[in-house]
Amino acid sequence: MIVVDGVVGVGKSTLMNILVEQGYVPFREPVDDNPILDKFYYDRKRYSFPLQVFFLNKRFKQIKEASKIHNSILDRSIYGDVIFAKMLCDNGEMEKEEFNLYRELLENMLEHLEAPKLMIYLEASVDEAIRRIQKRGRDYEQIVERDYWQHLNNEYSEYFKHYNKSPILKINVDNLDFENNMEDREKVLSLISEKLKECSK
Repeated sequence: MIVVDGVVGVGKSTLMNILVEQGYVPFREPVDDNPILDKFYYDRKRYSFPLQVFFLNKRFKQIKEASKIHNSILDRSIYGDVIFAKMLCDNGEMEKEEFNLYRELLENMLEHLEAPKLMIYLEASVDEAIRRIQKRGRDYEQIVERDYWQHLNNEYSEYFKHYNKSPILKINVDNLDFENNMEDREKVLSLISEKLKECSK
């Protein structure tokens, strides 16, 4: 089981689709069937806790299923999701009691999960992430202020600096276009392959 994580717009789904072509079985991020996400971006304080619980529940179910399948890959996961909950709490958009309840629920769930074989963390600067978000063009992402993306990027960097649940591969994608540039794609695939061999020793 491989997990691909990173800030919004960094290329997680693109990399997962490339790895699916290599034979991996995909477990995609539950965005399209999420009835709360759009509402959240317009009223964070009202919808932050139900949104995080929605993701937590979906990701728990996903990773349980993925752990039973050989060569599964997840687009984001239950591990990095706490970043969003913490940030919402820090911003006063989630009550501390709600965050404590969320964290307790998460810790209970993690006790019942098999850790991924590899965590791939895609790093990007804020400017690059925003450029990719604008290019993607999801309406509810376009209204988000730069400070939010900056804060999110900082929280991601901090979280993955201390991540220790499984082996991790960090790839900075600021100057990589592994979607359209075959040389960049081969470079990324080679990094992943080498890290997986290292994990298997």
